[in-house]
Amino acid sequence: MVKLATICYIDNGKELLLMHRNKKPNDVHEGKWISVGGKLEKGESPEDCAIREIYEETGLVVKEMKLAGLITFPEFTPGHDWYTYVFRVTAVDGKLVEDCVEGTLEWVPYDQVLTKPTWEGDYEMFQWIIDNRPFFSAKLTYDNEQLVGKEVTFYGDNEPR
Repeated sequence: MVKLATICYIDNGKELLLMHRNKKPNDVHEGKWISVGGKLEKGESPEDCAIREIYEETGLVVKEMKLAGLITFPEFTPGHDWYTYVFRVTAVDGKLVEDCVEGTLEWVPYDQVLTKPTWEGDYEMFQWIIDNRPFFSAKLTYDNEQLVGKEVTFYGDNEPR
C-alpha cells in the first residue's frame, strides 16, 4: 500500500526548525530529530498538507515555501511504501508553540544539525536543504532502521541563496 506524506524543512537562513520526537507513544521516529510534516488527508494537495502540518505542529503560518524534492521510502513501515513531498520553507509568520504533542521543537544552527541523532538518510536531506541543492528525486531504503539503499537524482541548477 502507498502512503503519501510531506517533509517540511523550515529554514530561517541560519537554522532549521527540527522536532525531537520524544512525546508520541509507539513512534517510529522515537528519539530522533526530524523535520515537521505528516500524512496527506483526503482531498489535500501536498501544499495543503505541508501548510496544515506546519501550523498544527508549530503554530507557524507558511508565507513562502517551495517543493525541494520527492523521496520514496520502500516498505518504511510494514506493508507500506511512503512517497514524500519535501518542502523548503523560507518564510513563516506567527509564534512557535511551546508544547507540541509529538515532540520538542528547536531551532538548530546549521553547524549543529548534523550532530543530532536521526535517520541516516536525513543527514543527507539536511545537507541538501542547507546547501539549497536543486530539485531532487530520491529513494531511501531502510531495513531495521539501517539505511541499506540510496539513490538520488538532482534536476536543474542551484538557485542563489
